[in-house]
Formats: sequence, C-alpha cells, structure tokens
Amino acid sequence: MIQTPYYLIDKTRLLPNLEKIAWLRQASGAKSLLALKCFATWAVFDFMAQYMDGTTSSSLYEVRLGREKFPGETHAYSVAWADHEIDEVLGHCDKIIFNTLGQLRRFEAASRGRVRGLRVNPGVSSSSYDLADPARPFSRLGEHEPAAIEQALDEIGGISGFMFHNNCENGRLDRFSDMLDHIERRFGHLIRRMDWISLGGGIAFTHPDYPLAGLAERLKRFAGEYGVQVYLEPGEAAVLNSTTLEVTVLDTLHNGKHLAIVDSSIEAHMLDLLVYRYSGRIEPNRGEHVWMVCGKSCLAGDIFGEFRFERPLQVGDRLSIEDAAAYTMVKKNWFNGVKMPAIAVRELDGQVRLVRDFGYDDFAAALS
Repeated sequence: MIQTPYYLIDKTRLLPNLEKIAWLRQASGAKSLLALKCFATWAVFDFMAQYMDGTTSSSLYEVRLGREKFPGETHAYSVAWADHEIDEVLGHCDKIIFNTLGQLRRFEAASRGRVRGLRVNPGVSSSSYDLADPARPFSRLGEHEPAAIEQALDEIGGISGFMFHNNCENGRLDRFSDMLDHIERRFGHLIRRMDWISLGGGIAFTHPDYPLAGLAERLKRFAGEYGVQVYLEPGEAAVLNSTTLEVTVLDTLHNGKHLAIVDSSIEAHMLDLLVYRYSGRIEPNRGEHVWMVCGKSCLAGDIFGEFRFERPLQVGDRLSIEDAAAYTMVKKNWFNGVKMPAIAVRELDGQVRLVRDFGYDDFAAALS
C-alpha cells in the first residue's frame, strides 16, 4: 500500500472527460489543447494525447514540458516573455501568442516567419471572483481596443490568430454564447482576417448535465461564419473528478466540534480551497457523525471542510478528498516542510502504480 498522502489519478474516471473532448472535436471541428497551468502531470500525457490535440502554456517551462511530453501541437502563451527566453520558447512551440502589442513589437523580428497570435480581452467574463476575472478593471490580460489591434495588423502584419480567454468555471451554454456574441460584435471584422481563434478554457463542458451538442453547434457555426480553426483550452474540464488526494487521520479532538487532523494540508496540497474559500469534497458525505477534517500545517485555517460519516473518525482512518487534479499538483509547495504528496496512477485494469514520490532531498533542493 502506498504511504499517504498521495494524489491518485484514476484513468477510468479520466476517460469520460477525454471521450467528451474527442466527441466535441468530431462534432464541431474545434481542437482541444490541455492547459498546463491547470494540470501538468505528464505521467498520463500519453493517455490524454489519444483524445486531445496538444498543449497550451503560460511560461517557458510549460512550453518545454508540452513539447517534450505531450504529442501534438504546442502553443506558447505568457503574460510577458523575457528577452533571455524568447529564442528557447520559439524553439519549442508551433504557435506563439503575445499578450500585448508591445510584446509583439518587441519580439517581431525574433518571431518573424513563425505562426503568431495575440491575446484579445473582450471586456466580459463569466468569473464571479475578482482574483480570477480577466476582464477586471485595469486588466493586463490582452489587448482590448479593436482600433489599436487593427492598426497593428496593418502596420506589422504576421498575426494569424487571436486568443480570447474569458471563461471561468462557466457551466452555462447561454452565458458562453452571449459572450461569444459580444466578441463577434466588437471584433468580428478582425476575426475575419484570422486563420485560427482560441476561445480559451474555463468552459465546464464535461460536467454531466452540460448541453454538449449545443456547444458543438455554436462552435461549428462560429468557425463556419469566420472561416477559422477554433481551439479550446480545457484544463479543469479535462481532469474533472478524475483524481483524489488520499490522506490518513493522524489525530482527533473535540473543541465544540469533532476535529480530525490528517497528514496533508490545503495550503500546501490543495491551495485553491484556501484561495477561493472552497470546501473540499468527500463522498458519500452521509451519516449522523459530522467531522471537520483539518490539515496538519500550523495555519489556523488549514481546513478541508466539514463532512458526514457513518461512524466517528479514528486515528488511522483513510480518507479520499475528491476532485483533486485541477490546480493542485501544479501549485503544491513545501509550506511547513509538510511532506509533498506522492503521485500514483490507477490504470484501466485497476492496477495502481506509484509514479513519483517526494522526500527530504526534494525539500532541501527547493531551497538554498
């Protein structure tokens, strides 16, 4: 048995997401690129590549990982490329996407002859969190003035695609369609000059009740109207409900509520729970015994959430924190020196293999 804590990626739970992605590609013509900012555990990249078209990135290192580990296209985007990294980025990517016209002009000569894109900010989004809203006031994420973009296309040229990334956990087709209508109204005349358009990630189309056929029709209609290849950049949608964080109860106490301390930490291992004030999820979450499951770091708010159990928790009990793939392994850290979870994969035949463990040497190597 693998020592907890560890992330367990289950291919039988990952597969339904990938099959929906492949179906959407066939029905709509839209290609899908894995967003490495969300999930970059390359032990399952060969499996995912059978259903997806490549990767998209947010940094030089993600570009390189995508090129080296994931068959297919490699799109390179960053909020800002540095002089010392641009040549290496270009050496690893099929398409490079600039965040601003300033970056495009700065690296115009270096990237000349390459497939180039520009991030465009449509000024609307589906995010309810200011922290994650790309259309927030004074946003640095993309160009927003059609006239300025058109002038640059005329003066500089060499841009063949736009990236619009303005969805965030958007599970509503009508909201997506309304925002795409807005994009068409503001930028449609410029989109007609492009060969490809990325509509980014954040579209929750692998959720069980999402109207996938409706999304396929809307994407196909958009692509046909403008004569472009559409790309999507699923991250969370690709790995939804595929992974658990396996933990063990180390101690219990009562202080107005029943508390269980486990050998993991939200700040170190599931940071989005802390950042966005989410609760973790434990299934089936039923029974008469209510327990608060807490992390072992010294942070007072290191709490996975409150859950129901059929019996009182005891030291040594194993718990599975659900939906632990997106924005977890890419954000894990060594806060408090808490042991970083190992990574394991459950194959389609049910066999579980340990693909990576972390120890003191890794902790020491991350410091100086």
